Amino acid sequence: MVDIQNQTDDREIPLQKVGVKGLSYPVHVLDRANRTQTTSAKVDLYVNLPKNFKGTHMSRFIEVFHKYHSNLSMNRFLLMLEEIRQNLDAAESFGTLAFPFFLEKKAPVSGQSGMMVYDCKYEGSVRAISDGKVKSDFFVSVSVPVTTLCPCSKAISEKGAHNQRGVVTVKVENKSFFWIEDIITLVENAASSAVYSILKREDEKFVTEHAYDNPRFVEDIVREVYIGLCNFATGENAQSEKPFSWFSVEAESFESIHNHNAFAYTEFSE
Repeated sequence: MVDIQNQTDDREIPLQKVGVKGLSYPVHVLDRANRTQTTSAKVDLYVNLPKNFKGTHMSRFIEVFHKYHSNLSMNRFLLMLEEIRQNLDAAESFGTLAFPFFLEKKAPVSGQSGMMVYDCKYEGSVRAISDGKVKSDFFVSVSVPVTTLCPCSKAISEKGAHNQRGVVTVKVENKSFFWIEDIITLVENAASSAVYSILKREDEKFVTEHAYDNPRFVEDIVREVYIGLCNFATGENAQSEKPFSWFSVEAESFESIHNHNAFAYTEFSE
């Protein structure tokens, strides 16, 4: 049969990215408590297209991804991208994998268990450089829901202080193995309080009072998470160098008494 994609294009316009977008697929990711967990991902996969190629072979993206979907640890994600790059004779390949990460979490007093969900994303690229060598970039993002209680409101009010849910998103450039669960714990400890899926009355009392005793601006949370990431231990022992060569932290508080949200952002780079 005629392969139109392999024909030459004479418009001399290279394309930075071509491929498949919004692919829904079941995947298996690492889970410290259960070794792996099955979740559902939205996947984008691309390669660059030189100016003389009319198109790429879309089915090959799916063929390669299917081989890896049952074991998509962080390092295997880059292996998958490199296989896509070679399979499609491309200089560069790109991919994102967005998925909900589920974690069983106990209420702080009653110990009742419920499932929490955290939005996570892998973002990676692999490109050929010279002498058969490749350079890769890989980022992991984790979004964690939290409770924030306003320090100003507490300081000026005779009764109570306004509090609300917020979300903190950490994005790290990955250099070595780490657990998603440790990022979640780091963020929750920096907030006024963690968020839970189930709370009995004794738990609600505890969470309310804990938040009141730990007021946080979004600026406070971002700075505390920044410090934690600089001291983050990716192995059994703390490392002498910072474990992440780059990271960003952002916090958004869904304000309960304002007609806007509060936001703070920072990043670190070696």
